This record gives sequence, structure tokens and C-alpha cells, in this order.
Amino acid sequence: MILLFTDFGLAGPYQGQVKAVLHRLAPSQTVVDLFADAPFGNAKAGAYLVSAYSREFPTGSVFLCVVDPGVGSERRAVIVRADERWFVGPDNGIFHAVVSHASTCDAWEITWRPEKLSSSFHGRDLFAPMAADLARGHFPDGTQPIEPEELRHEWPDDLNEVVYVDHFGNAITGVRADSVSDGVRLQVDGKQLSWASTFSEVSPGEAFWYENANSLVEIAVNQGSASAQLGLQVGSAIKLLE
Repeated sequence: MILLFTDFGLAGPYQGQVKAVLHRLAPSQTVVDLFADAPFGNAKAGAYLVSAYSREFPTGSVFLCVVDPGVGSERRAVIVRADERWFVGPDNGIFHAVVSHASTCDAWEITWRPEKLSSSFHGRDLFAPMAADLARGHFPDGTQPIEPEELRHEWPDDLNEVVYVDHFGNAITGVRADSVSDGVRLQVDGKQLSWASTFSEVSPGEAFWYENANSLVEIAVNQGSASAQLGLQVGSAIKLLE
């Protein structure tokens, strides 16, 4: 399948135009909107989400990742194969955590350019055709190998920040839950939060942290909004207290 990870949103034409190209070039492949509301223009936050949310998909899956504020600039277009899954998108840090956490990894720069390439819509014109080729089992022409390490930025393996706020108001962080123990307390904006395994273990209105379904540390309020109650947004810092 092809998984879309973008900051396009579902309103407007952008996600639909990318999907139309994928359906035309790889009509037998399933296309899934994994994230259409990734943090806008924020490749750093996106990097930790891409890594965490790609792990449960089968090998051979293709992740088309378009959070690309540098579109049309000299930034490279790249393909990554990490733990037998494919990733296509810009070289702007979006694949930092994928490369950092992978057991096996290869990478290529995309040198191919279509006859018509919009300077502002590489997701449709450049990345989507590459993803379609990979989904059909064909490694595309017009690539050259690069070192995966070139795609890493000077960012930590785990990011002590909020990287996404869902529509419930839960705040997902860039910290892998298996890197901290259950007894650790989180500090956010001077408030300390204890761990619970799920919502029903705390009282209504109580804030806590837990391991979410994709193995990231997440901050929540039982029957409430952690974002509203704690003032959390993408980029809000958290601190781990032993």
C-alpha cells in the first residue's frame, strides 16, 4: 500500500491531486491517508511521527512524505529504504528518525525530473510518480545512491517536545515509550504528570502520560483536552523526571 504523510489537509485540492496521480500510475495499489494534518511546514516534528507510525505497516509499504517548506529550492528529493519499507520525500530532516532508528537502511537521491514540474508542487509531480513506481515493485530510474547518514540532522534520537496534537486534544511527543520507565514523571509548564496505562485508571479531568498505540509518550486528560488544560501545542517542551 501507499501511505500519505502530508501537511496538506483534506480541504482543498492538494491531497486529492496527489492521490489522483497515484491512482493513475498505480491503480491496483491501496492509497491510505495516514496523516493529512502533519504539523504545517515542520519537518522536525514530522520526522518522529513518520518513524513511529511506519513501524506497524508490512514490509514493502511505501510512505509518501510531503512536509516541504523548501519546495523548489536546492534541497534534494530522496528515496529511503529502511527495514524493508520505502520512504519518498524531500531531504529536509523528515527522514531523520527513520534513518536513526532503522536496523538496515539505504538511500538514493532522485535525479529524474518529469517533463512538467511545478516549482511549488513536487508532491504531485515528482514524489508521487516515484512512490507509484515503488508500489508497483519497480525501482525507478533516475536515482543515485547516497549515504543514509546524510539525511540525519543534529536532532536527538528522542525529542522531548510535543510533535502532534490530535482532535481529542491529546499531545503526542517525540519520545519513544520504551526509552523511559513507567515510574518517570513528566513535567510540562511546571506541572508534574504521573504515568497510567490507560484513561480509566485516572479520575475524570486528571492529566497523565501513557504509551500510545504507536509506542510514543503521549499526554492526555481523562474525558478532557490536554492541549487546552495544559496549554500544550506542537513544540511545547517536556522534561523527564526520575
